[in-house]
Amino acid sequence: MRFSAPDAKAPLVVALSGGVDSSVAAWLLEREGRDLVGLFMRNGIKLDPAEVVKKSCCSLGDARDARMVAASMGFPFQAVDLAEEFGSIIDYFVSEYGRGRTPNPCAVCNRDLKMGRLMDFADEFGAAGVATGHYAQIEVRDGRVKLRRGVDQHKDQSYQLFSVSEEHLSRTVLPLGAYQKSEVRALATEAGLRTSAKKDSQEVCFIPSNNYRELLAQRGTVLHPGKIVDVYGKVLADHPGTEHFTIGQRRGLGVATGKPIFVVELLPEEGLVVVGGHEHGLAQSMHVENLNWIGYDAPDSFECTVQHRYHCHPEPCVVECSGDAAQVYLKDDVLAVTPGQGAAFYIDDQLVGGGWIARVKRSIDLPDESLEARLGG
Repeated sequence: MRFSAPDAKAPLVVALSGGVDSSVAAWLLEREGRDLVGLFMRNGIKLDPAEVVKKSCCSLGDARDARMVAASMGFPFQAVDLAEEFGSIIDYFVSEYGRGRTPNPCAVCNRDLKMGRLMDFADEFGAAGVATGHYAQIEVRDGRVKLRRGVDQHKDQSYQLFSVSEEHLSRTVLPLGAYQKSEVRALATEAGLRTSAKKDSQEVCFIPSNNYRELLAQRGTVLHPGKIVDVYGKVLADHPGTEHFTIGQRRGLGVATGKPIFVVELLPEEGLVVVGGHEHGLAQSMHVENLNWIGYDAPDSFECTVQHRYHCHPEPCVVECSGDAAQVYLKDDVLAVTPGQGAAFYIDDQLVGGGWIARVKRSIDLPDESLEARLGG
């Protein structure tokens, strides 16, 4: 399929979070003479006043800031109720922990809401597409989307767009991709935006405390309690639920062994949290499903780099595709590759696609006999 970039003079829906990034994105577009409609996404999460100061996204105060930013530039603004859609993301978030996986709600939100549901609103308003404050770069060339990293390597958010369809990306405008964060702050001050000194929001907007275990408790999640064991089946401690742990976790295990240990496997049905040394947490390959390609016709096999979580170093690899899935062979062993996270494929600085990590092949196999059997299960 061939795509066209949004008409440079056509109206756009701009996603306003009430933060500095989306505010400056809107200001840059308004300065270009674009007609804008500002939308603020209400997630339906009610915050205690004490919690509001811990975050900067989706609260009533953020809605007010977004509205005031739009008013200062003279374009219309609406707060849209997406509580039901956010509820689906929260359900996904909780269920992934129940499966022993680590969810990536921001990638799902980008796919389903920011570049999904808001695109529906753009159609209703007769707008060409959606603009956001992501630090990434998009251009449509020769009918295909080229999605590249933002120039600020510390703020680059291209990874979180790996699951967004090329069609939706072709209608997405990212004004901040060519800017450093410090430049964005300076522009906000220059423009007199009320959000210029506002702190950045935390990643998971529906967890104001930044403690996902509290969310699990609030939703009455059925936990899988059991034992913390080493890779040989030796019981080290009890735990309240496998949902309280993630692959690669080192701190907060409640176990002292005299040397660094990491969570290397989670077995919810058996109630087991398996820990081991650095060498046991290394991965040599991963199985990736639900592939999504962006401006790239993937051959059966190709070399690239893969980023397996947000803010991690991309690793050289070979990708072997088979339909909607791929086996990704890492050239070097990598720590804390985690089912449930995204695998984003880059050629140089271009994000060419990605998918969801389903299974991981460890560099050192756990003993053949099942842990459950050796524990008397």
